[in-house]
Amino acid sequence: MYYYTIFLSVVAAIGGFLFGYDTAVISGTISQVSAQFGLDSIQTGWYVGCALVGSIIGVSFAGILSDHLGRKNSMFSSAVLFTVSAAGCAIATSFNGLVIYRMIGGMGIGVASIVSPVYISEISAAKHRGSMVSLYQLAITVGFLAAYLVNYLLLDFSDSRIFSSPLLNKIFNTEVWRAMLGMETFPAFLFIIMIFFVPESPRWLILKNRIEKSRSIIYRIHKDRKDADNEINTIRESTTGDTKSEWALLLKPGIFKAVIIGVAIAMLGQFMGVNAVLYYGPTIFEESGLSKGDSLFYQVMVGLVNMGTTVIALLIIDKVGRKKLVYWGVSGMIISLILIGFYFLIGKESGLSSMFLLIFFLFYIFCCAISICAVIFVLLSEMYPTRVRGLAMSVAGISLWIGTYLIGQLTPWLLENLTPAGTFFLFAAMCLPYLWIMWKQVPETTGKSLEEIEKYWLGSENAKPVSF
Repeated sequence: MYYYTIFLSVVAAIGGFLFGYDTAVISGTISQVSAQFGLDSIQTGWYVGCALVGSIIGVSFAGILSDHLGRKNSMFSSAVLFTVSAAGCAIATSFNGLVIYRMIGGMGIGVASIVSPVYISEISAAKHRGSMVSLYQLAITVGFLAAYLVNYLLLDFSDSRIFSSPLLNKIFNTEVWRAMLGMETFPAFLFIIMIFFVPESPRWLILKNRIEKSRSIIYRIHKDRKDADNEINTIRESTTGDTKSEWALLLKPGIFKAVIIGVAIAMLGQFMGVNAVLYYGPTIFEESGLSKGDSLFYQVMVGLVNMGTTVIALLIIDKVGRKKLVYWGVSGMIISLILIGFYFLIGKESGLSSMFLLIFFLFYIFCCAISICAVIFVLLSEMYPTRVRGLAMSVAGISLWIGTYLIGQLTPWLLENLTPAGTFFLFAAMCLPYLWIMWKQVPETTGKSLEEIEKYWLGSENAKPVSF
């Protein structure tokens, strides 16, 4: 039974791979695109940030889309958006055209970032849910690493001249950023194909009163019919009896509190530096005196640590618990951010080598990947009732992408005006309110069913304790 759940989760997680690739591939193209189109710092920030605007648009309708059309159809929509974006970026004839295609890809990211973890959460048993949803985060890191490797290898390959076709020569040699962005076409098309082999979320089917179809899917997931029937009855109880609209349900005291907490941790998580490192890593490494090739190689190492650490998080999240991972990981992030800031403050004058910078960059990525990156999508996908899960995830997701956009847009300005040292000190300070919210406001959800977590937020007298 567990293997079928893994298969469904892996297919849904392809959306995470595309999310990661589309997000990270930009890091290797910034200097090339800026030089080719003569961009200033504000325009460079817009090039990085335009996909995030698309993500905000995508996430704003993803919840409504998934709640009304289903999780499966919504994932299919995101796969189509990714495919169109990747192919379009490879052949874009102007900067404005490139921006439009990047925004289309961002819309795909926005939809996938909501629907894929929701789908995985809804088809997984409570004891495996953390690990299964973490597969989505792992796929994101694999996408990051794939983008870094593709950027590094294509930059090296661009020196060769093996294509006689002017178009291919343009894509792979003279304007290699086109190939970097266009390579996403292949996994995006694979996602389109694989979605045909997965069923709809059984919880969504029950919500739509398609009980028998849901029953056949849950039987295949659980095998044990008694356990499956108990789960079906529990889901039906949680999705019936309240006739309020979805927006009205969001305003119920317990659910509204969960939404506000989700918005806070999603927004704050973006101001702790991770996306600045992932987007502008090569630029930051070049600030330390590295060449363009060396900086891209260092970014590959960042991607390797990010992926490897996420594998560790996947294996331990259901044993250690969500909150403990955050406590230890964010504490390490604070230490590493302060040390990186000091490197840029005194490093060049004190004779510290760039290896010092690399070590604490990698330590920062380790701490981040094992804590907030591994936990955020797990928490958001399990915090809300089935009836409003897509909509509530969209609200939290909008805040996440607004924060991500602001970081993408502001990082060049911060590096220029606060200096790299001041920028990393600011990121360290932003970790403190995040820790407080996780400590005081977020319950430990490890091992609890989605219905138990729902009862906790609603303050039901029959709810099992969910410890802090």
